[in-house]
Amino acid sequence: MYATDIEPKCALCQKGEVLPGTREVICEKYGVVPYDYVCKKYKYDIFKKKVRRKNSLDSQFSEDDFSIE
Repeated sequence: MYATDIEPKCALCQKGEVLPGTREVICEKYGVVPYDYVCKKYKYDIFKKKVRRKNSLDSQFSEDDFSIE
């Protein structure tokens, strides 16, 4: 999420909002721009990045492992 190697694009910018159903972004400064467009006003928004969840652990725990008896 905080990686420095994230490719800049307007879809992840604080000033842009992705238009639903399209590959376009509406920008406060430049209007409708392509999804991968980047301008000099670009500012990364960490909340727009889609983060994958980690895989669940495939372990064999029983109920006895979690009891306090």
